[in-house]
Amino acid sequence: MPVVCPTILAKDARQYHEQMEKVAGFAERIQIDLTDGDFAAAPTVKPDDAWWPVGIKADFHLMYRNPHQAADVILRHRPNMIIIHAESSGDFISLAEKLRRTGVKVGVALLASTPVTTILPALDKIDHVLIFSGELGRYGGHANLDLLNKVGELKQHRPQLEVGWDGGVNDRNISRLAFGGVDVFNVGGFIQEAEDPQRAYKVLSRIAEETGTT
Repeated sequence: MPVVCPTILAKDARQYHEQMEKVAGFAERIQIDLTDGDFAAAPTVKPDDAWWPVGIKADFHLMYRNPHQAADVILRHRPNMIIIHAESSGDFISLAEKLRRTGVKVGVALLASTPVTTILPALDKIDHVLIFSGELGRYGGHANLDLLNKVGELKQHRPQLEVGWDGGVNDRNISRLAFGGVDVFNVGGFIQEAEDPQRAYKVLSRIAEETGTT
């Protein structure tokens, strides 16, 4: 079933708490975005300051040049998944194996300019690929639907691979994304900036589910 996954992208503890409170009552799975100030210049809270309510699955999207130290901190929080960028530095295989040993899923994000072929040699160690169509460290990105060809390419290699989308998801394009094979929709501004965040979430979930069953 398609999953609508609200995102938390907060520059400080106050904003983090506000955003979490908006979605905690209805979200089953969330994505917490963290930046290093280098790979993604916009500031966010630090890994040590991350938290989420009991009962919600939390994925961490690390927009870090070198994510290894941050990943070690996040592992102490026992997340559902850690997503690092294919464009990051460091030994991906050792990090993936560490996550697997601790029961945490392995995610890899691809920027718009990064081809799927970059990660194919390690695809058997990856649980989730995030197609990134947004703007690093910011809400309100543009959903470049041309990137759906990456979803198709990934599914050709591994039909059961979970594929996520981050950037510009709204009620006008989510059906196209779902029809294109996206499984997880990471949604920032459409939910966080809505007058009624829960209604926005339900609208997206309904459209995605209806598309997924047609």
